[in-house]
Amino acid sequence: MVGKQSLVGEQSSADDELLDQLQFAAFSYFIEHTNAQTGLIADTSREGSPASIAVVGFALSCYPVGVERGWITRADAAYQTLKTLRFFWNSAQGPEPDTTGYKGFYYHFLDMATGKRVWNCELSLIDTSLLLAGFLTAGAYFTAPFEEEAEIRELAQALYFRVDWPWALNGRTTVAQGWKPECGFLHSGWEGYSEATILYVLALASPTFPLPLDSFGGWTATYQWENIYGYEFLYAGPLFIHLFSHAWIDFRGIRDEFMREKDSDYFENTRRAVAIQREYAARNPRGYVAYDPNCWGITAGDGPGNEELREGGRDRRFFGYTERGVPFGRDDGTIAPWAMVAALPFLPPGALAPVRRMMERHPELFVGSRISSAWNPTLIEQGGWISEGYYGLDQGIVAMMIENYRSGMVWNLMRSSPHIATGLRRAGFEGTWL
Repeated sequence: MVGKQSLVGEQSSADDELLDQLQFAAFSYFIEHTNAQTGLIADTSREGSPASIAVVGFALSCYPVGVERGWITRADAAYQTLKTLRFFWNSAQGPEPDTTGYKGFYYHFLDMATGKRVWNCELSLIDTSLLLAGFLTAGAYFTAPFEEEAEIRELAQALYFRVDWPWALNGRTTVAQGWKPECGFLHSGWEGYSEATILYVLALASPTFPLPLDSFGGWTATYQWENIYGYEFLYAGPLFIHLFSHAWIDFRGIRDEFMREKDSDYFENTRRAVAIQREYAARNPRGYVAYDPNCWGITAGDGPGNEELREGGRDRRFFGYTERGVPFGRDDGTIAPWAMVAALPFLPPGALAPVRRMMERHPELFVGSRISSAWNPTLIEQGGWISEGYYGLDQGIVAMMIENYRSGMVWNLMRSSPHIATGLRRAGFEGTWL
């Protein structure tokens, strides 16, 4: 196993078998839902789904995991990776509305076959960053002196180098969330703690078009520090925010200026965010079905639909796909079961036991060991609602975080990337492995 550094001690064979099942089922999503010509990966398993560039970033990061776990050969993983990188390098870049990207950034959703923009979506900075993280993971893993792997390294670097980060500032200190050819930059910026940490790390490290150093401080100045249930932590309601950048970056023991002042770090902050999720589920202030310290996961994702119903003697408001978060955000009783697994690196020993119990009690959430994206058991009269199909983002974060929990492989690969280390240092991070 490359760069083996586990967060766990000795595990039982039953635990290893369970982790194998869950991780392989998540990894297999990328094999089943890829386009053979472009290498693009579908956003969801639903028929007609376009590709999501963020899901492609997760897939590229999971191929090395699949190689090390014996689920795909190195040659096949390199072939698939190279096909994807060649597509992005050769795809159309320009201000026209029917391209794949512009200024080195890419549109959020792309046609699976042609790679062109769909749904009039935005040129997405955060989704491009997750895609770039996949490029750099591939470049860090495929280091053999073979022609195919050399091209992977060259393309990964070239794709990263051509992103024009300062353009995305739009004359401000911090970056915009996105841009559309029809109307220009979106009015929304990145304010408050979010999954954008990896965006700033990559943007600050760029050897060609770096962001100015004060951009990261401009963003952290918008942070919201809270005391919730006795936990002092950097607030963000949806749980995915506390997980996504951590899929690639090992924040244990490294601190920026903000965290040095708070005597914490981002890894510890996510641990506290998970503890708050569990405490909220234990208190269950809105009386939803199934909430308890061993059944939680409130985050952005799919939902049963926008409607008001009377359930369990109460008038309830339910939502479709939306950001859910606690304790201040939306909560309609929808649980993301995958979040319990993706949070394993931040949970105390024995965290697999609740997952096993959930699988035993609700096998409908783990078809073929693949974890459902969302579940709302409060909709009793409907027999409980389960999201249709699967989302690639959920499967990707599960596969990567299980591996980080088991071996630290992705973290260690990215530690070896000079761009990640450079970006962290330019953002003011110090400590341990830096």
